[in-house]
Amino acid sequence: MTPLDTATPPPPDPAPVTPGGPAPLTPAGGPAPAVPTPPHPHHRDVNGGWLRPAVFGAMDGLVSNLALMSGVAGGSVAPHTVVLTGLAGLAAGAFSMAAGEYTSVASQRELVLAELEVERRELRRNPEEELAELAAVYEARGVEPRLAAEVARQLSADPQQALEVHAREELGVDPEDLPSPLVAAGSSFVSFALGALLPVLPYLLGASALWPAVALALLGLFGCGAVVARVTARTWWYGGARQLVLGGAAAGVTYLLGNLFGAALG
Repeated sequence: MTPLDTATPPPPDPAPVTPGGPAPLTPAGGPAPAVPTPPHPHHRDVNGGWLRPAVFGAMDGLVSNLALMSGVAGGSVAPHTVVLTGLAGLAAGAFSMAAGEYTSVASQRELVLAELEVERRELRRNPEEELAELAAVYEARGVEPRLAAEVARQLSADPQQALEVHAREELGVDPEDLPSPLVAAGSSFVSFALGALLPVLPYLLGASALWPAVALALLGLFGCGAVVARVTARTWWYGGARQLVLGGAAAGVTYLLGNLFGAALG
């Protein structure tokens, strides 16, 4: 028998794996280790910084401008005065909302960044104390002490990762996903202007009475509430009805006040 006859043949190439098929085998016959795949996000983005100002801006624009115009119309003024009031309310409210949202979100972001800088200094100056603190957090969640210490040690090996972990565990924020002041301000401005435009639109198209503006605005309130309910996983009719009732009540009360003030002032 020649050496060529006794040589061990090379192992065959591993068979390709098809979805749902058997796992590939190693040359020894055992299953090959699975290749980890990155997790796929399946939750809504709740920290983007745009949803709250957009929703609040649209609702505020609809309710406040409808109530403002209803109050002025209740004073028995001319239609062009109601239109002028609605346009002024649109411009003033949109700029006010944008400025307020920018200042609010920027202040919040600056506070978080300042706290992150404090945490970064603590990680540099007192790494052992921060390591013990992180391990204690995991222990409080039910992790065995030795395992908690090992997890904390491995997570703290990379300074940037250690900062992110401490920020999430201690501050409840993600340093990579802080809300943007510009996004919040822009969302608030556009949504308020669109919401406030609805009650003005019938007058711009030739209406001379208040009821078309009220009808369109209430329809818009119901639609906005229904859309928001879809985003927040609530029933559309509940979200729409809630906004319809709140907006209608605000407009009705303001109209009555405008009527009373108009009669009192002559």
